[in-house]
Amino acid sequence: MNFTELFLISLGLSMDCFAVSLSLGSSQKLNWRDILKMALLFGLFQGVMPLIGWLAGNSVKSMIEPVDHWIAFAILAFIGIKMIWQSFSDEEKKRSIDIRQFTVLISLSIATSIDALITGVGFGFIRVNIYEAVILISVVTFMVSLIGAKIGEKTTFLPARWAEFAGGLVLIAIGAKVLLEHLLLI
Repeated sequence: MNFTELFLISLGLSMDCFAVSLSLGSSQKLNWRDILKMALLFGLFQGVMPLIGWLAGNSVKSMIEPVDHWIAFAILAFIGIKMIWQSFSDEEKKRSIDIRQFTVLISLSIATSIDALITGVGFGFIRVNIYEAVILISVVTFMVSLIGAKIGEKTTFLPARWAEFAGGLVLIAIGAKVLLEHLLLI
């Protein structure tokens, strides 16, 4: 997997965090400390979860190698479809969350990184530099979360669901690319 593909996966995975950051930024008065704490935890969890998933996926790689491309496609497509589906859900529940409470922030970090865990399992079945992926996913998520919160402060009319929808499409496209590359090489 090349850098561009990893970057696009990072961007796709970070869209949940962007949507939450945008929503929270538009609904609450956040100071820089709150925003940085949120972005750091989102980035940390988004980066660590793929590593955990990769370790799990890599441990069963030899048993699943004949169908690994299908598994990677199914995982990315599932996450993408889930993100698209969620983009149509009601955002009001996100607006009532106070990220100044550490337990709430940790819960949000875990909830937004479950997709990254599953993606990491998929990484265990394909050729990927996991350390590059972990760093890139963490940095992209951190930056996207900062940007989302700051945009949210400035406007209340930009729907966060667009970001989540676009992220889902990107993940589906990358999953399809992985599948097609493998099928065309056979």
